[in-house]
Amino acid sequence: MGGDEIMSHSSTIEEKQYLVRFNADTKSHLHVLDHDICLTKCPDKICTIFCPAAVYKWEGTRMHVGYEGCHECGSCRIGCPYENIRWEYPRGGHGIVFRLG
Repeated sequence: MGGDEIMSHSSTIEEKQYLVRFNADTKSHLHVLDHDICLTKCPDKICTIFCPAAVYKWEGTRMHVGYEGCHECGSCRIGCPYENIRWEYPRGGHGIVFRLG
């Protein structure tokens, strides 16, 4: 296999994200503090845009958090203009599992 073939494997961000594995906890480490702030003060719902794992989904009148696929990058911790997301590290032994290769 040539170098070009290796480089072309997993070349898109979606393909690279597919390689990431998770050991999801039963308890979320991500919390929207006040859903009314999302509803009334944040028309663009930018957390649904800046999260590389698409953890945040606006559905109807509420923000849903799919914490199981969180990449633990911390973007939501600093990206919400209303500081309405509490981000914590997952409990020990849980969260993202990186693989080399």
